[in-house]
Amino acid sequence: MGLDYAAPVEDVGESSARERTRRAILDAAVATFAKSPNASLTEVAEKARVGRTTLHRYFPERTDLITAVGRLTEQAVADATKRARLDEGTGLDAVLRLCQEYFELSDVLTVLFFTTGVYDEATSCMSDDDAIAVVERGREDGSLDTALDAAWILNMMWALLYAAVDHVNRGSAGRMHTQTQALTSLRKAISSPG
Repeated sequence: MGLDYAAPVEDVGESSARERTRRAILDAAVATFAKSPNASLTEVAEKARVGRTTLHRYFPERTDLITAVGRLTEQAVADATKRARLDEGTGLDAVLRLCQEYFELSDVLTVLFFTTGVYDEATSCMSDDDAIAVVERGREDGSLDTALDAAWILNMMWALLYAAVDHVNRGSAGRMHTQTQALTSLRKAISSPG
């Protein structure tokens, strides 16, 4: 009976080790693709400190890795949306917090924006429903410009995030300065004129 009990514990340990290795590969892929969107799988394996054969055991083809990175980026965006506490404060305050939380994902956003195949609108599970609801709340509470559609405001936020990430990646300015400029620009663009 002791042997039967020990087997699941070993399976859990092995499963945990596999999950750590898988996550290390995915984290390495995000870091590597953020610096070079067309990086090779060898570069990813080196960054993850695993052999190429190990990487292929987890992700047999580049497309498998790209798909997994896409799911990881979508989860990171969903987690950032939760951290933004969209139900607190005015709609404007919530949108600015959301933009700030997303900006903190600079490597993830770089990969999302610039690595081919990571974001596929047809298969993406990302949803702007919560963000659209908070924009509508902001239009109702008077903190957001009612002349701007909710979809327009969100597209503007994403465009600013794209510009901010690109600005930092090109070395045009530091992260904090760029974040301040992005949030100031967004606030000025979407605030109620009254």
